[in-house]
Amino acid sequence: MEHDSECMRLDIKTDYPRLERQALWAGLKEGMRVADIGCGSGITSSFLKQIVGESGYVTGIDSSLERIAYAGKKYGMKGLEFINHDVNNSFVNMEGFDFIWVRFFLEYHRQNSFDIVKRLTDILKPDGILCLIDLDHNCLSHYGLPSRLENTIMKVSDIVTENGNFDPYAGRKLYSYLYDLGFKDIEVDLKAHHLIYGELSEVDRFNWIKKIEIAAKNSGYQFPEYPDGYNGFLNEAETFLSDRRRFTYTPIISCRGVKQREGKFPV
Repeated sequence: MEHDSECMRLDIKTDYPRLERQALWAGLKEGMRVADIGCGSGITSSFLKQIVGESGYVTGIDSSLERIAYAGKKYGMKGLEFINHDVNNSFVNMEGFDFIWVRFFLEYHRQNSFDIVKRLTDILKPDGILCLIDLDHNCLSHYGLPSRLENTIMKVSDIVTENGNFDPYAGRKLYSYLYDLGFKDIEVDLKAHHLIYGELSEVDRFNWIKKIEIAAKNSGYQFPEYPDGYNGFLNEAETFLSDRRRFTYTPIISCRGVKQREGKFPV
C-alpha cells in the first residue's frame, strides 16, 4: 500500500468512536503506558492518547521514516512520541508497557507475524494487555462482481500473498497466537468492519479505490483478462464499487489477552 497518499488514506479512514470502543473493550484505561505498533500516520496513537489522558503515555512505532516524520509533525505532543523501529528486530530500551496495540498490522507480515507477537510480549509488563486486531478474508467478500473481475481480484490477492508477505486471513490466527504464548483471560470479538451497500460514501470510495489501485499496480500482475490491461481492470472495479446493488463486507476480529505474571511461555 506504499504511495504518496497513504498517510492521508490512513487519516481519513480512521474514526475515533470505533477505535475507542475497541480499545475500551480490550481494557485500555487512563494512565496506562501504551505502545502502538505500526502506528502509520499517527492518528491512531493520538486517539489512544486521548483515552489514556494526561497521566498516560503513548509511543507510536513504525518502520517508515516518512510516516514517523508525518506523525510527529501532525500529532506529536507531551505524552505522545513516535519512534522509527523495525519490529522484526529486538526492542531496546522500550520495555515496560501496560498495553500494546496491534491493529491492521500483522496482515502485512504473513510469514513472520507470530514471531512479531512473541517479540512484543518481551516488552509487555506482567499482567499487561496485548490487543491484536485484524481483518479476515480481507478485500475478498463481495456479491455482484462480474466473473472476470472476481477472478482477477483473486489472482492479484494470490500474488501479493505469495510475493508481498500479505495475509488476507490474518484475523482468524490471532487467538492462537495469544493461546500459544500462554496469555490468560483471552477474549475474542468479531464484527463487520466493512459493510457497504447502497450509496457509496466518499470515504469508502477513496479508501477502496486506493486499495484496489495501489495493491493491483504494485502486484506486478499484467491483467491479461482485459484488452487495455490494468486500466481496464481499474475501470471495471470502479464501476462495481459505484453500483448501489453491490454488497461488500469484511469481518474484523479482535483478540486481547493478559501476560502471565510468572512462568515461561509454552512456545
